[in-house]
Amino acid sequence: MTSYLFAIAWSNDDGAFIAEIPDLLGRIVDGSTPEEALREVLIVEDLWLEVAREDGRPLPAPSRRLVGVTA
Repeated sequence: MTSYLFAIAWSNDDGAFIAEIPDLLGRIVDGSTPEEALREVLIVEDLWLEVAREDGRPLPAPSRRLVGVTA
């Protein structure tokens, strides 16, 4: 299973925690807690990869850069 780095940060503008997977073309979700944002971003990752595989698209290699978690 391929796993991609993600970032979770609080957004004052959105009033929510924002989670992003930069390697998957900036897939972005939100949640009212960091845990909710994490659950949502993992769902998006699974769905994105499933569709890419079904369509026969190559999967991007996970980046090596570090992404932090802030609250």
